[in-house]
Amino acid sequence: MTIVNGHSGNSKIDKVDAQTPENGDIVGNGHQKHGYLSVQGDDIVLNGDPILLKGAGLGGWMNMENFITGYPGHEYQLRAALKNVLGVEKYDFFFDKFLEYFFTEEDAKFFASLGLNSIRLPVNYRHFEDDMNPRVFKTSGLKHLDRVIDLCAKYGIYTVIDLHAAPGGQNVDWHSDSGNNQALFWEHRDFQDRTILIWEHLARHYKDNTWVAGFNPLNEPTDSQHVRLLAFYDRVAKAIRKIDPHHILFFDTFGYDFSHFGQPIPNSVYACHDYSRYGFPNPPSEFIGTPEQTAWHEKSFHRKVEYMLRHKIPIWNGEFGPVYQSANDGLPNWKELNEGRYGVLQYQLDMYARNKTSWSIWLYKDIGFQGMVYVGEETPYMKLIKPFLDKKKRLATDEWGCDDTPIRRLFEPIEQWLVEAAPTITKRYPPTWKPDIHVGRLMRNMLLSAKLCLEFADYFADLSIDELHDLARSFSFGEILCFWLPDWD
Repeated sequence: MTIVNGHSGNSKIDKVDAQTPENGDIVGNGHQKHGYLSVQGDDIVLNGDPILLKGAGLGGWMNMENFITGYPGHEYQLRAALKNVLGVEKYDFFFDKFLEYFFTEEDAKFFASLGLNSIRLPVNYRHFEDDMNPRVFKTSGLKHLDRVIDLCAKYGIYTVIDLHAAPGGQNVDWHSDSGNNQALFWEHRDFQDRTILIWEHLARHYKDNTWVAGFNPLNEPTDSQHVRLLAFYDRVAKAIRKIDPHHILFFDTFGYDFSHFGQPIPNSVYACHDYSRYGFPNPPSEFIGTPEQTAWHEKSFHRKVEYMLRHKIPIWNGEFGPVYQSANDGLPNWKELNEGRYGVLQYQLDMYARNKTSWSIWLYKDIGFQGMVYVGEETPYMKLIKPFLDKKKRLATDEWGCDDTPIRRLFEPIEQWLVEAAPTITKRYPPTWKPDIHVGRLMRNMLLSAKLCLEFADYFADLSIDELHDLARSFSFGEILCFWLPDWD
């Protein structure tokens, strides 16, 4: 395997060898497969033996995100714009091939060769239901989900099915794919009912699959009242368990706020998302592992897992990981910045090992911003959209990991005016967000990005089926490069 240190080369990953478990009966870490994973005290266990889940998230696949694959705005806006440009036949062809190439057997083999034993599979409800035809489950959405779950099982990799985007949006972020600045999931019972129905179908479909580690009912829910989240978790747990009493349930909160949670639901794991501010642009200081920096990480992590420690239940960090710079960013010290961020990631992994924490790095594959592996710059897809990526960077359209320094001067007067006109904006939920985040979300991440989707789609106009096939194939294992990989043993 060729390790490329932060885009410093263009060598592809060599083919790797990973042993296929004989007859599919051996889990990646050597456990015999005779049953479901379950929770026992503060351990996830298989047949009574503790197992730590170590893996990554397959973001950008069945729940696309703008920074992962390069488009602006929200997935539903991208899809609508591309369908308008391509027509239904080419649109369906391209996205089917995209889903196929994004994770193949070569990816599963490589993933297992790294010693990883689990992968989180974020999915968008739109694969399973149409807003204009609600409560009718689309079995077509299972095509690629089944395929990847089976591929992972073949190489001893457990899967966690994660509903990353629910009807109405369980949070206001781009990755819930609602396009709103309100999490309407919590305002309308109908959205919650539809989500329950989706989970009932998924539970029924996967109830006998012991390679599915469990179900993650909602990603990063942001209920300002809290009680609605707890009521929904109680409902969805009962609905799933009525059909499938065996699989683990993985419950998120927003950030680390478990303050309103009571007793844990049996056979459940509660998840933190432990992103480090030292892994993103404009940190307090560049990470070199000083006592102050490591103490901050220890304090932040233990604050996020206090609920799990208090109740003596397993810890699963469902998301963490830095973003990376490249020569294209125009920063003379981009390699040094990446070295510091690799150091952050390694420190976190060592910390999780000391604290018996299962984890899932965000993320496995993208176009060169945060993924463990990334699509090469010389692929047809990257060459096609490069001018648009440069424009997105100048305009700071994506929220995640964005360096908005070049445009701060434009937005600071608006933010100041807003705070003066309505001081309570500083109290808007979630309380950790400052006014600049709210303004950026509305003006750049939503209003501007929605219109830029039309411009992005024009890059695909008049492309042939063969050309669309080549674009989708750009995401295949044979076209990817690899960042430095940390030591997680």
